[in-house]
Amino acid sequence: MIYPYQRVMIIGSPGSGKSTFARALHRLTDLPLIYLDRLFWRADKTTLSREEFVSELQRVLSGERWIIDGNYSFTMELRLQRADQVIFLDYPADICLDGIRKRRNQPREDMPWIETEEDPAFMDFVRNFTQDRRPKILALLAKYPDTAVTAFHTRDEADAYLQKWVDGQK
Repeated sequence: MIYPYQRVMIIGSPGSGKSTFARALHRLTDLPLIYLDRLFWRADKTTLSREEFVSELQRVLSGERWIIDGNYSFTMELRLQRADQVIFLDYPADICLDGIRKRRNQPREDMPWIETEEDPAFMDFVRNFTQDRRPKILALLAKYPDTAVTAFHTRDEADAYLQKWVDGQK
């Protein structure tokens, strides 16, 4: 079974497993995988300017095939204009907070450094993501009715979706 989408945007709260899901989908589809965190952050924890980041992102978006992992709300609409599928990992805060705690002190393909400490402000951002960010995301998605949106509310739902494509390839 051939995956029907060529430009896939994966969004969700930090800790929801966007990068893990993106890697699994990449392995199934062979679509090029782009981590927004890798585009935005440097190894010394400095960032590109917004202008540089948007320029790099536009270069990536000009491609016909990709999976883009990350939120970066100031670029979400730019990505939506090109995406043919959005996968929204719409999980409760406790799942995401647990995901962040589990990845501490672990090397990550999507980040140029290893997180060693808990950042209270970041944890508050995640705690409030559903209340603060989710309504804005849903409003933006509603502006693009021709873009397929696949939302998962549990890790099991996301895993089942991936398994469906694995089973279809056998």
